Amino acid sequence: MSDPQTQRVVDPKLLEILVCPVTRGPLTYDREAQELISEGAGLAYPIRDGIPIMLPDEARSLEAS
Repeated sequence: MSDPQTQRVVDPKLLEILVCPVTRGPLTYDREAQELISEGAGLAYPIRDGIPIMLPDEARSLEAS
């Protein structure tokens, strides 16, 4: 049985091709928070079950943190 607290690793090749849907700029992977960070848009996109959720409506504002 797998531990639900175990962090999943996102495929590095996927990270190379993903861009922010708002700015089309680069994303930074935050492994600890399991988020993809867009500094340009000020958003953090969640990664759930190893799948990046690239919807602006699902993203967390970096200003709120």
